[in-house]
Amino acid sequence: MAPSPPSKTSTKTKAPTTALPPSPSAPDLSILAGDQVHLHTAGYTETPHPSDTVPTERNLVEQMARFRQSPLYFLREISLHVSGTGWRSYDSVIGQPIFYSGFSEAMKERVLGSPMLVGKVRELAERRVEIEVLEGLLGDGTDADGDGKRRRERRKRIEESLMEVADKLTDDMICKMESRSFIRGAYYLATQLLTRAYHQGIHVSSEEVLRLRAVAEQAAKDKRSIIFLPCHRSHVDYLSLQIICYRLGLALPTVVAGDNLNFPVVGSFLQHAGAMWIRRSFGDDQLYTTLVQAYIDTLLQNGYNFECFVEGGRSRTGKLLPPKFGILGFLLDSVTSGRVEDAIICPVSTQYDKVIEVDSYINELLGQPKKKESLLEFLSASSVLSLKLGRVDVRFHEPWSLRGFVNEQQKKFSQLPQQLEPKEARFRLLRTLGYKVLSGINDVSVVMPTALIGTVLLTLRGRGVGKSELIRRVEWLSERVRSQGGRVAHFAGLPTSVVVERGLEVLGPSLVGMVHDLPEDTFYAVDRFQLSFYRNMTIHLFILQSLVSAAMYTKVKLGGGPENQRISYDELHDQVHFLSQLFRGEFIFPTEGLDANLAKTIEGLENDNVIKVTSSAEDPNIVEFVELSDMERDSGRENFDFYCFLIWPFIEASWLGTMSLKMLTPPVGYTGEVWLDMKKVQDRAQLLGKTLYHQGDLSYLEAVNKEILKNAYQRFEEEGMVIVAKSKDSRGSSTIRLADEWMPSRSPKSGRILPQGKLWAFSELISLSRREGKNRRDGATVQTRVLALADLVGKQLWEDAAAQDKLVDKEEAERAKAKGKRRRKTLDMSRARL
Repeated sequence: MAPSPPSKTSTKTKAPTTALPPSPSAPDLSILAGDQVHLHTAGYTETPHPSDTVPTERNLVEQMARFRQSPLYFLREISLHVSGTGWRSYDSVIGQPIFYSGFSEAMKERVLGSPMLVGKVRELAERRVEIEVLEGLLGDGTDADGDGKRRRERRKRIEESLMEVADKLTDDMICKMESRSFIRGAYYLATQLLTRAYHQGIHVSSEEVLRLRAVAEQAAKDKRSIIFLPCHRSHVDYLSLQIICYRLGLALPTVVAGDNLNFPVVGSFLQHAGAMWIRRSFGDDQLYTTLVQAYIDTLLQNGYNFECFVEGGRSRTGKLLPPKFGILGFLLDSVTSGRVEDAIICPVSTQYDKVIEVDSYINELLGQPKKKESLLEFLSASSVLSLKLGRVDVRFHEPWSLRGFVNEQQKKFSQLPQQLEPKEARFRLLRTLGYKVLSGINDVSVVMPTALIGTVLLTLRGRGVGKSELIRRVEWLSERVRSQGGRVAHFAGLPTSVVVERGLEVLGPSLVGMVHDLPEDTFYAVDRFQLSFYRNMTIHLFILQSLVSAAMYTKVKLGGGPENQRISYDELHDQVHFLSQLFRGEFIFPTEGLDANLAKTIEGLENDNVIKVTSSAEDPNIVEFVELSDMERDSGRENFDFYCFLIWPFIEASWLGTMSLKMLTPPVGYTGEVWLDMKKVQDRAQLLGKTLYHQGDLSYLEAVNKEILKNAYQRFEEEGMVIVAKSKDSRGSSTIRLADEWMPSRSPKSGRILPQGKLWAFSELISLSRREGKNRRDGATVQTRVLALADLVGKQLWEDAAAQDKLVDKEEAERAKAKGKRRRKTLDMSRARL
């Protein structure tokens, strides 16, 4: 390997010498301008220039030359890309050949000639003919001699018409990545945009990249596809993975993309750069569904690399979303059906110092309408040409065989005492696949400096924090991340103070403010809602400790002596179980089961001197009581509070969700089953939350997060608390009502909602772990003002229902109830526990 050249730029500061400890992971890979590739020890920072006091780190892609700064080098760089000099030629690609004229047409022919598609067209045509015969449009479908000629001719015309539709749909859908010169130009443009926004470049692990290349070489020989399954936080996800594959000489994957991005100019560009356009919703369109499956089959049968986002859409909250099973189901069916022999799964984590779209995410989460995607909107909203957003870290999990996974799971199913129905077996297989991929993404994710800073600022008591304390807590959190098996972005050679300064610079004064003219620089959270996006990037590492701490808080908040704050193991077990079920759709829990995970978490907290455990006198292996340790009390509960602060906003959101269900209580005089518009209900729930926050009854504005509220309503439906009826019209809105057994009662005299019943008891269980005191009222106010406010906010829903006659017929209501029962049965069989 060639030695690294000295840095031309530096950051000068009188920083302390304290540095983050080196990471034990493999060395970083740095790909520089030109043809040199370098391996460096983990956390490598290049040798400083003699005049520098702090080294400048290397990144995957050097920031490219600017015309104003260096016009000659800028022109030389362009000429090298145009001519395809060296690695820029993209000739020796590991994978199947795609860059030739006519590739797109050849792909269309393969898809349209798929036996599956041809069979579906015949089936649909035959169905249509049968309907026309029944309606008398073809007579009896036969001629006088009974040979059925009219019927055959009609079926043939329908088949031809359907194939014309399929031809148009295929042309609109498939990627048209057939020009190497176009790809070279697209790479140059994409890298220019990305390095302008993320000025510290793209970072990867050398070990992971070398392993991926070896897998890709074998996959190319076996004509196997590599299916990249990244997390999805930004549109930049597309660019970063394509740039890495290009620079490392791997065949670019076909990327599944929603057709909402297929707007003028950009849509055509992306389609020729690898995008495969699909509808956001397929509905009951059997032809289109079969067409998508046929295209995916064709790609995998021929060994073309593939990429889709396992979460479906972008995460607006910063943490992983539950898996979506649409495209994942197509991939699984390709292999389980035998149409594709095997494919290689590669989970990918993409982490950012700062996400370009986070401002628009916050607006959406606070209830503002989502803006339509456009080129002008993307460039203006992100100011992509002038931002300095730090760095991008991309990590690749060890690839594994999809066929091997299927065989392993089917073997487990065969050993069950009762054999599964095919539909249930497929659901279990698909669900296990989705969560296995998400778990793999979490395993290789790195925590960025901005996530460390955001987490610290949102988990400290008080208005602000001094710089020295901020640095200390960032170091503490980095060590806690590593102890949990997580990874911190490599900065081994830099003092922690410099890492913090870089992170603060990227976050900017709109998120983190600084108070000047004090003995020490003091920082505070300006926009806590937006900072929560970065905090949520770390929460998965500490979710078990957070749930145990929140359960302990039911006693700790009572105050008094240590004996008064201890909690019995049975009480702890029950509250942790309740909370883990409450958040089963929010977080990914280990699969060992509640008892094993609880025991492991208690042991870990005890070893960290956060808690003290009292065991049974008869059996030391039996835990009787758990309480805070003396050391934790002496330290001001900073570790215990840290875990509580992580989970409290989610507890608040769930509590708000239950309070908003009170709005579904029919006013006095309403009879029958009245169904309310789901979207309007959730909008009013957000309005209720904002009112409670500003009036002091809700501690966290994050609790009104639109996505978290949606997840809460999803859990309420799974538990049978509410019944949801889907509209027969795909464009129509779903409707909702409370299940009878969860319906609150009203006072016969005043007509007010009474604080009693099953729904009230459920909300009280959540409230046990809510944060006390800070920024909210406590006590009887919930029983009076909050219930009255819920009734007031919900009044508009009932007025709208009366005006629009939102009555659902009995048949539709029964279908919704039956569906709810089936979902709860399925949930009980495959419930995700702590």
